[in-house]
Amino acid sequence: MTTFGRMHPDELPIDEALVRRMVAAEFPRWAGLPVEPVVPVGASHAMYRLGAELVVRIPRTPRMVEEIGREARWLPRLAPHLPAPIPAPVAVGGPVDDCPWSWAVLRWLHGATPVVGELARPDLLAQDLAAFVTALCGLDPTGAPASYRSETLTDRDAHIRKAIGAVADVVDADAATAAWEEALKAPEHPGPPVWIHADLQPGNLLVSPQGRLAAVIDFGCAGLGDPAVDLLPAWYVLPAAAREAFRAAVAADDATWARARGWALSVALMEVSYYRDSNPRMTAIARHVIAEVLADQPSPPGSHA
Repeated sequence: MTTFGRMHPDELPIDEALVRRMVAAEFPRWAGLPVEPVVPVGASHAMYRLGAELVVRIPRTPRMVEEIGREARWLPRLAPHLPAPIPAPVAVGGPVDDCPWSWAVLRWLHGATPVVGELARPDLLAQDLAAFVTALCGLDPTGAPASYRSETLTDRDAHIRKAIGAVADVVDADAATAAWEEALKAPEHPGPPVWIHADLQPGNLLVSPQGRLAAVIDFGCAGLGDPAVDLLPAWYVLPAAAREAFRAAVAADDATWARARGWALSVALMEVSYYRDSNPRMTAIARHVIAEVLADQPSPPGSHA
């Protein structure tokens, strides 16, 4: 039996035994299939592989339950129009046993989570990510919900300054503040909101052995927002050498790129602040992102750097 450490104060205790009972109660046809936890561990949902072709997805906290219905509704509509596979809902289970809320069964998607700094073909992955982001933001927004990250950078300002203070012992707070204030100067997205995944981090991407994008998972944050949010992979996934190619492929202008840099910095700062004692892997990735953003700051006007 495997139980992972708690990441949230109101987190549901989840292990293989619970998942087996849930599956047996709701979907007896799958009751005999083996159950094993998916690693790396997700922060918002617990994932357990069910046999060879399925995966169980269980919200860790009450505030994440809404994502199950959102994915069940929208994933089948988005999938035919995207250049990489995304999760396919198979069934939605209701409250059962010690799980008081909805959960889902999805098709298993093959691939490995990309490891920052160890990408086989970052140039090709940059192209694949750009194609996915471009296709997603071009989809019909009619009736779509707001993304979990649908606010502006200015809306995040108080939270980010608080996060900088909370992580000042492990992050260069002055540099982070300067970079954040630079991002706040960028003009806001001038057009209507578009479809975004809103959380294109390593844990939500799968790559093939050849280094290509094999799938994009976890659409719990997806919805309408600023397209700059989906440029997170430039700092979260890709090395500096592939960053400019990614930017060119998505045709990001200076304002969009500046907002994207601010989004990457702000998400990473919040993650270090929240997960530093509960999720070492996520914290390490976030600290890497902060370092990349600070190293990637544009030179001041008149500078010869």
